[in-house]
Amino acid sequence: MMAPGDYTFLFALGMIFAFLDSFGIGANDVSNSFGAAVGSGSLNLKQAVLIASVCEFLGAFLMGSSTADTIKGGLIDVGLFSEQPELLMLAMVCALVGSSTWVLFASSRGLPVSTTHAIVGAITGAGIAGFGFNAVKWAGVGTIVLSWVISPLIAGLVTAAIFLVTRFLILKHQDSLKRGLTAIPFYFAITIFINVFYIIFKGSPGLSLSELPIGAIIGISFGIAVAVFLWCNFFLKVYLRRKLENEEPLRWYHSFYIPAVSTRTKAPENLEESSAVNEKSLKINGGGVDETETEGSANSGLVALDDTKPTPLSIFQKLKNKAFHGINQDIHAKTEEVENMHDRSTRYDSKTEELFCTLQVLTACFASFAHGSNDVANAIGPLTTIFYVWKHGMVDISGTAPIPVWILAYGGIAIDIGLLTYGYKVMATLGNNICYISPSRGFSLSLGTSLTVLTCSKLGLPVSTTHCITGATTSVGLCSGGGVKSINWKMLALVASSWILTLPAAALVSGCIFAIIINSPHKI
Repeated sequence: MMAPGDYTFLFALGMIFAFLDSFGIGANDVSNSFGAAVGSGSLNLKQAVLIASVCEFLGAFLMGSSTADTIKGGLIDVGLFSEQPELLMLAMVCALVGSSTWVLFASSRGLPVSTTHAIVGAITGAGIAGFGFNAVKWAGVGTIVLSWVISPLIAGLVTAAIFLVTRFLILKHQDSLKRGLTAIPFYFAITIFINVFYIIFKGSPGLSLSELPIGAIIGISFGIAVAVFLWCNFFLKVYLRRKLENEEPLRWYHSFYIPAVSTRTKAPENLEESSAVNEKSLKINGGGVDETETEGSANSGLVALDDTKPTPLSIFQKLKNKAFHGINQDIHAKTEEVENMHDRSTRYDSKTEELFCTLQVLTACFASFAHGSNDVANAIGPLTTIFYVWKHGMVDISGTAPIPVWILAYGGIAIDIGLLTYGYKVMATLGNNICYISPSRGFSLSLGTSLTVLTCSKLGLPVSTTHCITGATTSVGLCSGGGVKSINWKMLALVASSWILTLPAAALVSGCIFAIIINSPHKI
């Protein structure tokens, strides 16, 4: 019989592969939250990665426990392992190996796969290899599979409704900027109310927010939304009107005290060009310099600089370049086919679209928070099972053991590292290659996705954020004015094929490793 503390090497392997699985989640699924924000130009890659790192970690750390319970014990009958708890540890390690292997392979190829599919397939494969098909709770697997089909449809419908209302009320009108300025406080208030309500309603394991009465949750959410509405109406709207209508050179922080900011004159156009002309004129007329030399001749000092060898980088600089390699990438490169697909989408007034940049970033933050709360379960659920068996020497048949805070933090940190170093690959695939994304479209799909993920996460369904964001993006593309021609169907086919391959690939790797180990000869 296993004693507490036995098979420490399995616990150590579980820690390693749980980290790799969480790393893969960060590398692959980051595009779900911020790909659209980067693709539309609301954020650059560095800003998106840094903001997403904070949101992903907070979502995983504060609200990641209820989904982890489903992954931990809801897929296979852990009671079959009660007489040999060490086999359950081994099964979970093999599941993490199978899931992390496939997710990291797909990430290296820029393939957007569902990390939820991967861990479900891996745990199922290990269970079948150990005890046959009876070990799997097929009702639980069926519910999860059903959610994979329903979640993109729901996300698509919600997103389409948000975007169509926005297009009808604001974007299509001649005075779209004026209408947008009037509507922006309401959009902010509604967005804040929805997201705060769902966050409190889902609850934080450390703060017991979900225990609050529903009336208190609605009251808190409404109060915060009203405060945001008032700030937007008296500060943000004034700031945006002066910046976009009057074209005053304002900075973002002026929005917090805009009534105290004096009227600023618009900077003259082509300032650099006119300065260069004046400088050249002064040199020609007052300094005796020949015009042809000023315009086209190479400076001898610059030629000399070109001949010098580049200064070798220090070890610190090399390490810095390696560490920040993932956020110094250009993900906007497009093929001619993608450019043509973008051209079929209706373009709206650029200043009106700019109104939605802040909203898109806000909704992307909430979507990233929701993603962290949902997908951290994919790695820490099996790790929690491994840790419990190693610590207590028995199987948690009830499935009620609390998830340690350090495991939530461990998964969140690994997600952030994967996002920082490798997230750009899949973001480049999904950021702009399915359809044309503008700030208004990005806001709609981010809000639709976060609503779907947070709702399903509260219900304990480990939905795939990849499915949700893909359904939302597709619906926005179909509503963009070009119909089916506004969608990159080849990219969607690639995404769909990766979904189909993920579950069996992870199950095969996990099941084969588990079967080989438990059926191998061993020392007596």
